Amino acid sequence: MNSLKKLSVIIPSRNEAENLPDCLIEISKELKNHSIDHEILIIDDGSTDKTYEVVESLKKEYPAVVYVKNSGENGFGRTVQLGLQTFSGDAVAIMIADRSDSPRNLVEYWNELKDGTECVLGSRFHRGSHVQQYPVLKLVANRIVNTLIRYAFNIEYNDVTNAFKIYRREVIEGCKPFIAPHFNLTVEIPLKAIIRGYSW
Repeated sequence: MNSLKKLSVIIPSRNEAENLPDCLIEISKELKNHSIDHEILIIDDGSTDKTYEVVESLKKEYPAVVYVKNSGENGFGRTVQLGLQTFSGDAVAIMIADRSDSPRNLVEYWNELKDGTECVLGSRFHRGSHVQQYPVLKLVANRIVNTLIRYAFNIEYNDVTNAFKIYRREVIEGCKPFIAPHFNLTVEIPLKAIIRGYSW
């Protein structure tokens, strides 16, 4: 198993200029505080706000930040796939620009990989967790979909649709090609990884 030296973080972004400064600064500081070599890829999915200007400004102080423009067809899955074609690290995490994912958890994910695990898959629904400001209808739909996936694939993981996950590079290479164009990519990658026998 390859040793881990550098972490890549993919953040798909569409009109998130207001959130990006705090998002990037929080992640950068947390990784730097733990001496984790890293890059943060902002994959711009057709933003019409000042996303480019914001990222370029932040790069002056945070050189690990990289701006990548999705010039093709838009879609969350397509944007993440562009990041998966571009990243240079030994492992890659997918996070959301709205700051709903914790940089502290990202460090915990990284440490799990360094201990030998190949994938770390986040869940918002562990025992004792507290989900806040989640629309009721969306929550009900989420729980139904995830329950169906659990039974269909006979897995214990209870939040497959959650985007916040991290994978060793060899997992990404071993699960290609990816075909999901939208948020269904958050389901495609972990299911392929689990079915193909990677540890998680």
